[in-house]
Amino acid sequence: MDPVTLYRLLQLRVDVFVVEQECPYPELDGRDLEPDALLLWFEAAGEVLATVRLLHDGDERRIGRVATSRAARGRGLAADLMREAVRLAGGRTVRLDAQAHLQYWYARFGFAVSGAEFLEDGIPHVPMVGRAADSAAR
Repeated sequence: MDPVTLYRLLQLRVDVFVVEQECPYPELDGRDLEPDALLLWFEAAGEVLATVRLLHDGDERRIGRVATSRAARGRGLAADLMREAVRLAGGRTVRLDAQAHLQYWYARFGFAVSGAEFLEDGIPHVPMVGRAADSAAR
């Protein structure tokens, strides 16, 4: 990926999570640098509109950093990226930590709550798990 695209992708994540949701946290956590990390995104006219990150956690996969710009919300871009991330997980168990109010959105992709609600950066989250083979078709 070229540096301008990477910059815009990271800027979108900061705009959504740090600025819009008022959660100052270390966005640059080092996981984007892992050799098997995949960053998926949609862009138009040089602007990153939506993004998802897929990580390897041993035999499992982890989806995170799901973000859509305000201007692009409601178009289904994040849903398309989620389906692609699940497909790329290749049948493995996939975990994510969903903001609690979005758990039903993630359930559309075959994810189910797998533990107790917890606070992360002042926002209620729930751990969720799915299997790529079960989730991709939704």
